[in-house]
Parts: sequence; C-alpha cells; structure tokens
Amino acid sequence: MPENRIKEIRQVIEKLCMMHNKFLNAMLDENIPAAQRMLQVILEDDKIKVIDVRIQNFIQNLYGHSAQLDILAQDGEGRFFNVEVQRSDEGAHEKRARFYSSVLDTHFLQSNHDYKELPESYVIFITENDVLQKNLPLYHIDRTIREDRTDFADGAHIVYVNSKIRDDTQLGKLMQDLYCTDPKNLHYQEFAERMEFLKYSKEVEATMVDPIEEYAEKRAKEAAHQKSMEIALRCLNKGYSVEDASEISELPFEEVRALARQQSA
Repeated sequence: MPENRIKEIRQVIEKLCMMHNKFLNAMLDENIPAAQRMLQVILEDDKIKVIDVRIQNFIQNLYGHSAQLDILAQDGEGRFFNVEVQRSDEGAHEKRARFYSSVLDTHFLQSNHDYKELPESYVIFITENDVLQKNLPLYHIDRTIREDRTDFADGAHIVYVNSKIRDDTQLGKLMQDLYCTDPKNLHYQEFAERMEFLKYSKEVEATMVDPIEEYAEKRAKEAAHQKSMEIALRCLNKGYSVEDASEISELPFEEVRALARQQSA
C-alpha cells in the first residue's frame, strides 16, 4: 500500500470515536468487559454480568421489516440488551425504538414456550442530540397502568441516553468517552486496550475498512459538491440566471440562489 494512502488511513482512524457506530461495533465486538461497563453505567446497575455480546446481529422478519441490531448483549439472568448509536434524530424515532423492542420479543420467544418465558429486554438509543427535548441525561420508558401509575411489568424497557450531557457523573464520563479519540484520555479503562489496538495496530486497516470507505465516500461527495459550486459561480459571473446555473451545475435551486445573493451583497 502506498505510503500516502497509509498516512491518510491513519488520519481517518485517529479521528474516529465511539459515537461512530461502526467504530463502537469494533470496540465492543466480543469485548464483554467493555459492554458490561457500558450497560452498568447506563442502567445504574453494577450487578449486570454480561455473558455474551454480538455486533451487527441481523434478525430476519419474513412478514415485514427486518432489523440489524448494532450491539446485542445478554447477561447471566437471561436479559437481552440492544444498544444503538443514533446520530440523526430520524434514526431515533420513538416508533423505531418500539419496533426494535418488538423484534427482540418475536426473536427470543421460541414457538413451543409460554409467554411467561419471554425474556426481559432493553432497547438503548444513545443519541447525539437531545431527541426527546427535556434536557435530561437519561429517559427510561416503561409501560404503566394509567389509572394508578403502577408498573405494567411486561419486562420491556426502552432507554434514551442524551450524549450532549457530558458532566462529571458516571454517565457523563461515559458520554465523554464516547466522543474521545485518544485511548489515554478515556475515563473507563475497559475501553482503553481495544481502542489502543484499533488506533495503533498495523492490522487495523482491515478491521476498520467500513469507516475508511465511508470517509472516502464523504470526501468524494465533498469534492464533487465543491466542483459544482465552482461551476455555478462561473455561470453566475457570466450572467446566467439562477435557474440556468442550477441546471448546469446540478446544484439545488435554493443553494444557487444563496450563492447569487452572497455575490450581490
């Protein structure tokens, strides 16, 4: 591999953090201590003992929408935990959380088992923005009986984690770690060894191929957009209308109109 390509790959890897879901997947793949610490902090339960953790777990639905779970963990009590990093608000829609919860139910109750044997489940969305807009670090969503406000103990839980709150609490420090790009600065050492490997090992290029390809695609789109901007500006400078400049450059009309306004300002 050419030296300049290796250098570029390294620069991409250095900027990755766990809020990039593919990097988080690589961080937690078969990494039970890290997955366990994350769940213990988010759910405020040091007694959680993870026995299995899998990434990119595809659950096929023959009669409707299938689902690919970013991280799926199981603890010694038979509970299942699905963790998803959602950087876009659309990806963290309330009904998506409901769907993922139902997917876990249909997947983990065998046809010959009683409904009482349905395992307890947690769907955890770690969101870049405060999607539920109440300025809280955590949102626990559980069913209740409306009339007397008591729990409806069906064992299904949905949790939203607002990563914007990065204070000095245990959860806040975990959120700091999710944005951390240097293993030396991590608060929780359960993440440090794997991040050290992913950041600095010579084997990492194959492990991190998806984020690298995403970065290359992003750069290509940025370069193409910049080229279109230059074409639109040349058209405007030559007296073309906004409509014609938009058609020639293949930029949206509103974007070209904004360029025209900047030029005339």
